[in-house]
Amino acid sequence: MKLLVIGHCALDVRHHADGTEREAYGGILHAARTLSALVDRADRVVPVFGVHRTEAAALGEYLRTLPGIDASGIFPADNPMHRVHLFEQASGTSLTCTNAPGAPIPFERIRRHLECDGILINMVSGFDITLETLDEIRMAVRGHGIPLHFDFHNLTLGMRDTHERFRRPIPEWRRWAFMADSVQLNEEEIAGLYVEPLTEAQTAGHLLTLGVRAVVVTRAERGATLYVSEHKHVVREDILPLPGSSPDGCVGCGDVFGAAFLLALARKASMSDAARYAVHIAGGQTQRLQEGHAHVTAG
Repeated sequence: MKLLVIGHCALDVRHHADGTEREAYGGILHAARTLSALVDRADRVVPVFGVHRTEAAALGEYLRTLPGIDASGIFPADNPMHRVHLFEQASGTSLTCTNAPGAPIPFERIRRHLECDGILINMVSGFDITLETLDEIRMAVRGHGIPLHFDFHNLTLGMRDTHERFRRPIPEWRRWAFMADSVQLNEEEIAGLYVEPLTEAQTAGHLLTLGVRAVVVTRAERGATLYVSEHKHVVREDILPLPGSSPDGCVGCGDVFGAAFLLALARKASMSDAARYAVHIAGGQTQRLQEGHAHVTAG
């Protein structure tokens, strides 16, 4: 099995309330290392993103510690990896980038890897690929039975001149969703997706009319909700996490969820079973999967 993971890489700088901070590889690597821990020995995980020449050696050394990772999708980039600063506050975690993300990943860097069993597109910066590239991906794999899971993620965030991120609606959200088999958003993302106020169920219903087979809304420690269409009716399934799990305590829980969801689909699971598997992984194993990599810092 070969799984394609598309999105920008980043360095996460977590600023804790006690004044300490920790830097680690993040972005698309949250999903890639999750898949590395979950796939079978013969499987390959191919992340696709650019890396600056000054950072390539350290990144390569890190990737060699992850079983099953195929680095053939990583290509030279002009811009250094952007740092995402996460500031813990009483009201939540705010995001600021030290520098702007790199250029969108061109289709030519993706096309050569599209003979695969599943595609995860995670908009970790919000500028990872263009609509045109997503359309080219869809056209290339259409009719081949390859599941394409799309995580809206930071597509719903704009960036001020100060590099601070802010929530904003997406005028072309229908076009983005139209390209995917399944889409993923958290509660805040789906609530701010549309310019006009809609309920979550209404937005999910609109998405399902576009050909999307499933809409997944992640809810941190409360699990997730799966929306599907059955006989032109929207059916909702709420999925609770395992007792004692705490997915809200880890950076990248949504990335872990999306990776597990795609893996289950590639293994021919139903949308419901895939969502249950992803909740299980994100809720029950996120801490274990992240602990082994949380302190890795670029050289």
